[in-house]
Amino acid sequence: MATTHHHHKKPLSSTSSNYLFIFISISSNHQTIINQYNGTNCDYSDGRWFYDPTSRYDHTCKEIYKGWTAGANQILNWRWHPNHCPLPIFDPILFLHSHRGLSIGFVGDSLYRNMFVSLFCSLRRATDEVKKWRPVGADRGFTFLKYNLTIAYHRTNLLARYGRWSANDKGGQLESLGYKEGYRIDVDIPDGTWAEAPSFHDILIYNTGHWWWAPSKFDPVKSPMLFFKNGQPLIPPISPEIGLDLVLRHMISYVEEKARPGTVLFFRTQSPRHFEGGDWNEGGSCKRLQPLSPHEVEKFFSVQNNGTNVETRVVNEHLFEAIKGTAFRLLDITRMSEFRADAHPSSAGGKKHDDCMHWCLPGITDTWNDLFVARLSSIKVR
Repeated sequence: MATTHHHHKKPLSSTSSNYLFIFISISSNHQTIINQYNGTNCDYSDGRWFYDPTSRYDHTCKEIYKGWTAGANQILNWRWHPNHCPLPIFDPILFLHSHRGLSIGFVGDSLYRNMFVSLFCSLRRATDEVKKWRPVGADRGFTFLKYNLTIAYHRTNLLARYGRWSANDKGGQLESLGYKEGYRIDVDIPDGTWAEAPSFHDILIYNTGHWWWAPSKFDPVKSPMLFFKNGQPLIPPISPEIGLDLVLRHMISYVEEKARPGTVLFFRTQSPRHFEGGDWNEGGSCKRLQPLSPHEVEKFFSVQNNGTNVETRVVNEHLFEAIKGTAFRLLDITRMSEFRADAHPSSAGGKKHDDCMHWCLPGITDTWNDLFVARLSSIKVR
């Protein structure tokens, strides 16, 4: 994260206001899509950021991964204010009381650990009666004993089961096409880390996306994604985009079939990356000191520009299509997050490359949870 401290900066306004507003406009098409899936006329993605020096927890929260904080003096405190909807900072005591006896599961890649830890740290300040407890397959989990409320994080990169694949000496369909190695993705089989989650949790919130456009992980030539269904390779081999559609369709159907009656289901939109000057393995960095302007956002994320971070909106288009007519609600965090190029750990985590994908804590994932809790408040959970 950048080392310049925002709380030493004066607002960029000529007024004496204590708040620095970043105004954001969105297309009517985007708003129509979001309203369609939210089932509401309230579009939380249309709003503005303002600087707010208050914090709901600090960097000493024990669950914060060391690479996600740049120290207490470098935390950027901003709050999202939708233009047409109230979005209060959620009250942890009220949340614990109103969700007593329930279990919440975050299922997705490491960006969900960001969000899970944010929720844990906020709730942890309200009660110290916490016990580590992990449901089957969960990477980590906690029960707030006084309220019998469990939150858990199930780590999965693609939602579907996958693993290394190597050519068989006896040959096969893929071998006959010249494939020697790659990754096998079973589009119809859930990753074991979360396969039992729908039968346990009362509230489930899913995500996927970052690993689908990751040539450093799935090199199209050296280690391609090879898709299987019913135990057999899909021939001719399909592209990752088509593979994503198949996985989303099968995994959403699986969840709807396995979830208990009354389970609340969310799918979170893509969390944007902010690499400049190349991808993470190409010397890319994120040294911004404040949120992007609307013009800069389009430069980063416009599909037409085919930039380093373009997969953000591409993945969302696949997701919008996949959840049509399903029981899943959309949790849209993309637009509000696209502006926050300043909110990543950058070089603070001590890695050999800048981290412009995960988020500092405290930080923007606190706002994601504000939105999550606001959406839950209007839903009757069994």
